[in-house]
Order: sequence, then C-alpha cells, then structure tokens
Amino acid sequence: MRIPTHSTAVPDRDGSLDLIKWAAMLTMLMDHLRYLWSDAEWLFIVGRAAFPLFCLGIAANVARTRTGDLFNDGNVRYLGWLMVFSVLSELPYRLLSPLSSTLNVMPTLMLGLLLAWGVYHRDRTSVMLAIATLLITTVLHSRLMYGAVGVLLPAALLLAIKRPCWWWLLPSTVAVLANSRNRWLADSGLTLETVAILTTAFATPLWGLWLLRQRIALDIWPVRRWGYFFYPGHLVVLQVLRLAL
Repeated sequence: MRIPTHSTAVPDRDGSLDLIKWAAMLTMLMDHLRYLWSDAEWLFIVGRAAFPLFCLGIAANVARTRTGDLFNDGNVRYLGWLMVFSVLSELPYRLLSPLSSTLNVMPTLMLGLLLAWGVYHRDRTSVMLAIATLLITTVLHSRLMYGAVGVLLPAALLLAIKRPCWWWLLPSTVAVLANSRNRWLADSGLTLETVAILTTAFATPLWGLWLLRQRIALDIWPVRRWGYFFYPGHLVVLQVLRLAL
C-alpha cells in the first residue's frame, strides 16, 4: 500500500496526535465520572468520543511505520504494552464495574491493532495475523467492549487516513455500529439521548481525522508510555473515591 503524494499522509509527530490522545483520555475520564455521580447521564454521551479517538491514535501510529516491516522493535513493544495492560486493567475495571458483561477496553484495542497491521502491511504474515485476529474476535465478540465491530475501527480509520475525505464516512459508520450494541439503545429506543450518543460516535472520527491533518503550533505535553498507566490508574482512583464518598 503506497502513501499518496498529496496531503493525506500523516506527518511526523506533532501536536495534533498528542491533542487527540489527550482528548481521548479526558472524554474517557468524564465518562467514568458517572461512577461517582450516577445522575450525570450526559457524561455518557461525552464518553462516546473516547473509543474512536483511542482507535485513531492506533491508526495514526500504524500509518507512521514502514510497510512490510511488521516485526520491528517498535511494533513488538507496542503490542507488548497493550497485552500487559489488557491484563493489568481487568481487575480495576471489574472492581469499578462488577456488573459489566465485557472485558475492559484494552483487549478490543489490542485486537484492533493486529487487524490494522494486516490492512496496512498486506503481506502474507500480516494477512494471516489479521485472519487469526478476526477468528479470535468472532469467538470473543460478546465479551469484547464494543464487540467485533469495535475491533474493525482502527483499520477503518487507517484506511481513511490515507484516502480522500469521503472515506471518513467509513470509520464514522463503524463507530456508530460499535455503539449500537449498547444497552442504553436497546432499553431506551430512539430518543434525544440515544440520538446524541450516536451523533457523538459518528462525529468523533470526522473531527479526529480533520485534527490529525492540522499543524498544531501549541507546545502540547506528549503522551508517551505513561499514557498506558492512565487507564488502570484512573479506574483505581475512581474506585477509591467511590468507596470514600
């Protein structure tokens, strides 16, 4: 897969990607604040932006690598960190949300990375890896946060990064479908609240892809490996605060 010569390619690291990662963490935190203030249901709507933004971060990182170079040190570390924090995050997630029928979000993101690699590298090894990922995803569908459709989102965003703007409708549609399995939609039907949820899911990839192409002049604190600790760390802090209140 060749990166086009026009402006659809992702530039070297700048503030836009870090701003996207900060937005992902902030909207996730706002969503999880509902565990402290259960009547603040509007926070759930804001939180629908978090997952697409995290997936966009994965897609942008994949797009910056060299095609055909799948098993490099950076990719091995990337996958290793996601695997480690998929395990480390489960207990804090389970304590904070004991009634949840799914795993924490990290396994969905990890499988999404593997599938995105297959879409990006498109050699025999990466395609076989993608096929295996799809089989695992199908088996784990009911246990994955955002289900099998959520695993497709990083790959859909990766395709949109490298193509004209009308391709952006693909990840937006996938994001809506990933949120459509949420119990709020099944219980409430089509209401102003559920429309707001789906609108947020649809609009977030569009905004994120636009932002990714911008040159941000601000000096934004980069989100590096410490960002992995934010997910289980903030779950622990929220659980402690909930017990204390």
